[in-house]
Amino acid sequence: MEPLTKISDSVKLGVFVALVVFAGTFRAVAEGDADYRAPIPGTYSLPIIKAAGDGEVVDSQNHALHLRDLTHGRVTVMSFIYTRCAAAKACPFATGVLRQLHQESQDDPALVKGMRLVSMSFDPAADTPERMAEYSTLARSTRPAAEWRFLTTPSRAQLQPILDSYGQTVNKRSNPNDPQGPLYHVLRVFLIDADGNVRNIYSSDTLDPRLVLADVKTLLRERAGTQSRTSAP
Repeated sequence: MEPLTKISDSVKLGVFVALVVFAGTFRAVAEGDADYRAPIPGTYSLPIIKAAGDGEVVDSQNHALHLRDLTHGRVTVMSFIYTRCAAAKACPFATGVLRQLHQESQDDPALVKGMRLVSMSFDPAADTPERMAEYSTLARSTRPAAEWRFLTTPSRAQLQPILDSYGQTVNKRSNPNDPQGPLYHVLRVFLIDADGNVRNIYSSDTLDPRLVLADVKTLLRERAGTQSRTSAP
């Protein structure tokens, strides 16, 4: 990872908060937080909730693409975030969970090949492609890991249909200088199968990396089983 001194102060704060939350999340998991036991992958099924939404986005390299290009072909975990957020149980928490999934994938070739992580900004005025590129230092790794993409939109007009399709609400805080950040939103992280269907929606209460990982592996096993049946004579 690049030294934090090489990125802007505001993004540095977002990265720092995400890293702190990630450290706390990792420690809680390592200590067996609250006796929680994730379900065994493949022993349960996840119903289709709805089709994943589409829209025009740009990545951290300023390449234009459609969101559907990143919600098909792999099992995708997508989080709506904004880099100015400093609310510990909101964007930094979601980014910390995605970072843990990213690190977990380094030890699992199936995850490297079959899982994708997406951090989708809902603050296009501030979260330019350049800013998202700075924030993407969280995904730097010296070992093979799952794909992690950082996206924004060219304008609020192009963002709104995406938010509507996912039911993601975003409002301005009455105090733009609120220490938690200028925008208020309910945390929503989406699990999307390789065919582009939403299969789970996590909130701040249910976003546990152990559960998300079990769900991802369940969908990967489901896809492998489907492909085996399709290719059978």
